[in-house]
Amino acid sequence: MIQLRTMLNVADNTGAKVLQCIQIMVGFKHKFGHIGDVIVGVVKEADPRRIVKKHDVVRAVIIRQRKAFRRKDGSYIRFDDNACVVLEGKTLEPKGGRILGPVPREIKEKGFEKIAALAEEIV
Repeated sequence: MIQLRTMLNVADNTGAKVLQCIQIMVGFKHKFGHIGDVIVGVVKEADPRRIVKKHDVVRAVIIRQRKAFRRKDGSYIRFDDNACVVLEGKTLEPKGGRILGPVPREIKEKGFEKIAALAEEIV
């Protein structure tokens, strides 16, 4: 469950390290975002001289959440951290070239095939 002002780790190589959620792009009056939802966030920490700078407003997709997420088969999956991947403009393509850490298979089902292809491990 990702809500407004939640801090997320960035799991790609765009240069952003921590992102703060400022909007959930799911629908009208949705309070929480889950795995596979697109959010708008502000970069709070970033590496110098990289693609994404500090204070940039970017779109990102949630790829990991600490709250247990129920799968269609009835099982639950949860991760150690809240993490996201920065997206390129308003498209579903990632801005970075590498995705770090595990990625659930629900990401591919929601239309983010490129992120699933770049992932090290799909759970």
